[in-house]
Order: sequence, then structure tokens, then C-alpha cells
Amino acid sequence: MLNVQKLKGKIVEKGKSVETVSSDLGINPATFYRKMKNNSFEIREADELVKILSLTHEEAASIFFSETVA
Repeated sequence: MLNVQKLKGKIVEKGKSVETVSSDLGINPATFYRKMKNNSFEIREADELVKILSLTHEEAASIFFSETVA
């Protein structure tokens, strides 16, 4: 499950806005917000977000795979 708070935090930390990141992804900001709300990023989009935000493997895992599996 997507950790929306961490994703938003990384966007701000990198000095970007949702509008900028969504534009870099090639989608409308409203679509980006909807994808965050519904946890519906495609793998391609998640991979692109990792590149856009220069995330480490650990950061990406904590954002896109936030649930602990028992």
C-alpha cells in the first residue's frame, strides 16, 4: 500500500510540487491526486517517480510497499 504522507514529504523535500511531478509524469495534477488517494499508480509510474524524485531503494520501498506482511 502506498504511503501517501511519505510521498508528499519527499516531493516537498526535493523542492518540487505535485503539479511539477505530475507534469513530469505526463498526467494531470487531479489524476495524480486521485492515484495517490486510490493507491493506483502503475508500476511504470512508480518507477518514473523514483527517478523524478531521486529516491533510494529504501525510500522507494517505504513509500510504495508500506504495509508490513506477517
